[in-house]
Amino acid sequence: MNNLVALDTSTEYLSLTVAAGSVLRSHHAQVGQQHAEATLPTLHRLLAEQGLSAQALEVIAFGNGPGAFTGLRIGCGLAQGLALALGIPVIPVSTLAVLAASVPASRVLACLDARMGQVYYAGYVDGEEVLAPGLYTPDEVPLPSGDGWWLVGSGAAAHSQALQTRLGGCLAGVDGQATPHAEALVALARSGRWPACAPDAAELCYVRDKVALKTHERLKP
Repeated sequence: MNNLVALDTSTEYLSLTVAAGSVLRSHHAQVGQQHAEATLPTLHRLLAEQGLSAQALEVIAFGNGPGAFTGLRIGCGLAQGLALALGIPVIPVSTLAVLAASVPASRVLACLDARMGQVYYAGYVDGEEVLAPGLYTPDEVPLPSGDGWWLVGSGAAAHSQALQTRLGGCLAGVDGQATPHAEALVALARSGRWPACAPDAAELCYVRDKVALKTHERLKP
């Protein structure tokens, strides 16, 4: 596939890339809760910079979670709507896999802050999933085998001490500033590891089905 759009809205960042062969035009910026307002104008600008019409696109890849619920729904809805209008498929890709592929390390523990004292967490070796995505408290994350692991993502920033205590000597480093980047999503979409599907068949991977603590839970000591 030569011409594609890659989109991730799972965090406070909007990450968007339009690929035409090996030429990538990207936008990666913190937008807070403004994904819905910012995505389409940014996409139109990137398409113009590439000299592509929307009709030239072959597929739309998007990060399908886990991550911020609202952001995920916005990204999925935009990807589905555009793909349906253009008559092209979509490629849903794990946000944690995109995060892992966004850093220059071969052994990666991708970790996003899930709020409520928890993290979304998965492990990858050279892009291959070795620890499946899950929702954990920082002191319960699964331990990977071996050492030389990089712990990356907003979860690493939010729960640095607890995670480093849990993971101990298996870590080679920590990057709490790393975020899922659409350029990495382009490479994953082209790798063949993630199958394309019809837009209306795309699903989100929330991992958690609960978005907030109840009052009595927040008041627990």
